Amino acid sequence: MSKRRAMDPGTRRRRAARDRRERGMRGPLVPRSVPAHRTRTQEFDEIVLDAYAEIDAMWHSRLSELDIAVDDVPGILPKDASVTTWPDEIVAEGPIPLARLIPAGIDRRGDHTRARLVLFRRPLLKRSKSDAELIELVLEILIHQIADYLGVTEDILTEGPDAL
Repeated sequence: MSKRRAMDPGTRRRRAARDRRERGMRGPLVPRSVPAHRTRTQEFDEIVLDAYAEIDAMWHSRLSELDIAVDDVPGILPKDASVTTWPDEIVAEGPIPLARLIPAGIDRRGDHTRARLVLFRRPLLKRSKSDAELIELVLEILIHQIADYLGVTEDILTEGPDAL
C-alpha cells in the first residue's frame, strides 16, 4: 500500500527542476562582450546617451546643469482623462506623457536641485516600430525639451550656439 497524501489541487507544489548529472549551467549563454548580452533597458539608455551626446557636443557649457534620466513609466496622469492638455514642460501623445522637464528648484529638505529631463522608456518604445524610429523619436523629444530648457528655438539648437 502506498503512502500518498491526498492534496488539495490548489496547494500542489511544483517539483523543482533537477540537474540529473549535477553539472549545472556551464557558463553564460552569451558572453558579456557581445551586444546581445545587454538588456532592453541598457539598449534604451545607450540610445538616449548617443542622441544627447550630439546636442551636448554643441551646447556643453550651457547644459552642464541639466541631468538626463530615464524612467520606465510615467508617474503622472492627467487630472481628467477626457481633457489631455499638459503643461509646457511635458511632452505627451494624448493622455500618455513621453518626457518631462523638471526645472531646477528646492526640494522638501531645502536642498537645491538641478534641472532634470526625464524620458519615459515604455511609452517611447510602444510608439516606435523599429530602432530607427526610436532613435528619431528620442532625438526629436530631446531637441524639443532642451530647446525649452535653454530658451532657444529648435532650429537654433540644432545649428549650434554660433547661430545666436
